[in-house]
Amino acid sequence: MLNRRHIRIKVMQIIYAFKGNESDDLGAQQRFLLKSMNSMYDLYLLSLALLMEVQVKAKDHLEKKQKKHLATSEDKNPNRKFINNEVLMQLSQNKALQQELADRRINNWSLDDEYVEIVYKSMLESDIYKEYMSTELSTYKEDKAFVIDLFKNIVAPNDKIYEYIEDKNITWIDDLPAVNTTIVKLFRKIKPTVNEAFFTPNLFKDTDDRDYAIDLLKKTILNLSNFSNEISSKTANWDKDRIANTDFVLLQMAICEFNKFPSIPVKVTINEYLEIAKEYSTPKSSVFINGILDKLIKEYETKGTLNKIGRGLM
Repeated sequence: MLNRRHIRIKVMQIIYAFKGNESDDLGAQQRFLLKSMNSMYDLYLLSLALLMEVQVKAKDHLEKKQKKHLATSEDKNPNRKFINNEVLMQLSQNKALQQELADRRINNWSLDDEYVEIVYKSMLESDIYKEYMSTELSTYKEDKAFVIDLFKNIVAPNDKIYEYIEDKNITWIDDLPAVNTTIVKLFRKIKPTVNEAFFTPNLFKDTDDRDYAIDLLKKTILNLSNFSNEISSKTANWDKDRIANTDFVLLQMAICEFNKFPSIPVKVTINEYLEIAKEYSTPKSSVFINGILDKLIKEYETKGTLNKIGRGLM
């Protein structure tokens, strides 16, 4: 779920906001990083919970229609295809997922039910839903395809849900694309029978990624002055006020990877930070950063100080 690029982005955000110096409480920054990464899992759970609540909403509306004093034949014998959708039923019946929701107290949609209603109404008005409900029976494959379409075309792009997420947690907006991608991949892999942990994947691919996140933050902050001096030596003709703060942070992190992470290939480091710059900094930032990093790499190679282990790491 949480890949290396997203880890770099989270570390970048913390260093960008860091107002202290190397001697300040590093533990507080590490705790904030871990909290920020962990909250991404809450967003993942919140998104799955929304799908389940839309199904519950549909069931409630159906039952109310059946209890109407002048219920029509259609009200009494409704098409139950959506509320019986097998994939959504797998979600609601998964004990591990329900336990995780309870443990993390993900009950937003019970408190803010109007947002469930917004998604529910958008679904009813969609061609996706009308086509799906044009028959009363479906295969598991059709149920699966509908849930993917529902999430990709109705839930994920909903402006009101986006605003709600942004309001609840400032870091979630950056997490949202990764979480949405994870959920779509999850549904594409789902089968009629899955293990109990299917809906509760690990936040990190492995412990190495978690350690990498902490080490990148710690080693960058502890060497801010040294890395800043290296950048200054390569930007002597640049007005410091013209260098975007984000660019400066990305350069510091890249230099940290060059010097403190011997197993990460140079090309990987450069490519990753150039891509982050394109998304988070100015239009010309990637060209500027690439130029500075290229100068530094050539200097390291000349001095023989580039500490990389393994083949193909240059």
